[in-house]
Amino acid sequence: MKNKNNRIVVKVGTSTIINSRTGKINLRQMHALARVLSDMRNNGYEVVLVSSGAIGVAMSKLGITERPADTKVKQSLAAIGQCELMALYDNMFADYHSTVAQILLTRSDVNSESRREHMKNTFNTLLEMGVIPIVNENDTVSVEEIEFGDNDNLSAIVATLIGADILILFSDIDGLYDADPRRNPDAKLISRVEDIESVESNAGGAGTGLGTGGMVTKIQAAKIANEAGVSMMILNGKNIDSLYDVMDGKKVGTLFKAY
Repeated sequence: MKNKNNRIVVKVGTSTIINSRTGKINLRQMHALARVLSDMRNNGYEVVLVSSGAIGVAMSKLGITERPADTKVKQSLAAIGQCELMALYDNMFADYHSTVAQILLTRSDVNSESRREHMKNTFNTLLEMGVIPIVNENDTVSVEEIEFGDNDNLSAIVATLIGADILILFSDIDGLYDADPRRNPDAKLISRVEDIESVESNAGGAGTGLGTGGMVTKIQAAKIANEAGVSMMILNGKNIDSLYDVMDGKKVGTLFKAY
């Protein structure tokens, strides 16, 4: 990828920024994310971050241990957590002399031709200014992602909208396997996917009780991205530094190559 792909969308899920054991914010991971993305920007890459976790952050702040089922409660938690999440990102990216901007989207925004054009102009202008946009679903007015997707599909839509060169999804495992590695110790990592339909049966549900995504939504995202000519990778969110391997063209995670 070195010297070839310059516009990158990175998506982190709740499992990356919330400690699944304690339910508290994983400050080490968030700091690593701010450091590496800032370093990428300093190396000439244009970076967009799509971040889940607002509900998880609010749960941590309020001492709630189980993700609520009621949509109204989840929307309210998202409103609380979004403020906290952006404050954390703003402070952490500032430590590395980076400026961030918040963009909240809904499906109706993306489906509107005029709104989509305005969004594209905003993204392009922010990236030209050297700013790192941080995107999330506007969960207080839209329920699709908090119910179904954990922003995997949203990140693919953003990647296609801005003409990204590659979309990188951080997960709670190393990539896509030929079987569930949590249940089958002999499961093998699939390093490259040529035919998405052939691997759909390998997809499972969410790995933690704090997130809503899983391999199902990641494969859906790969379809959206690949159909628009955007390659996608799945990496392990426990190793944010693996983004350097991607920049250096090393073999890591699972690549869904667009043709």
